[in-house]
Amino acid sequence: MPSRWRSRKKYTDTPADLVIVGLGNPGDKFAGSRHNVGAEVVELLAHRHGQSLGKSREAALVTEIRVDGQRVVLAFPQTFMNKSGEAVRALVRRWSIADHLDRLVVIHDELDLLPGRIKVKHGGGLAGHYGLSSIKAHLRTAEFTRIRIGVGKPPNPQAGADYVLKRPGRADRDLLDDAVERAAEAALALLDDPVDAVMNRFN
Repeated sequence: MPSRWRSRKKYTDTPADLVIVGLGNPGDKFAGSRHNVGAEVVELLAHRHGQSLGKSREAALVTEIRVDGQRVVLAFPQTFMNKSGEAVRALVRRWSIADHLDRLVVIHDELDLLPGRIKVKHGGGLAGHYGLSSIKAHLRTAEFTRIRIGVGKPPNPQAGADYVLKRPGRADRDLLDDAVERAAEAALALLDDPVDAVMNRFN
């Protein structure tokens, strides 16, 4: 762990059992877009546990829930996608998991998967995803768990940016709604099962 992190006061003494970060862009303009499916997962989890996300000093909307006595942090960075790492680094410090990055779960959209498919993955390549690239740059590692939600490829490969920022049609929306539900289930499964077991169950 970088020494500059060790030298700063941590906000909590006991690490969270899991920090689930759903990526997306803030604001009503982007709500419901393909790029915001990760944020939809943490919003769903908060709602199911009678909580709502609120502002925090970590440039994210955050809440805590308890799952079978285990402490789970839910967060939606408000830094825009390509600066997600700024918020994630602060969240990692706040909930004392800098030495426990196996407890960090990042949920995001994935162009290389068909709409509605999900894949759990630990470490590895970033497939050009700007949010993941920012997180890797700020944490100085890619060794955290991701849950990838497929949104499919645009008809024109050059239109990727516009494609992910738009809301999908009804057919794809139904598939994504189902994927958001399964991604939420997969995220909480990581509380009790190793990542390989969760991969085998959901991929």
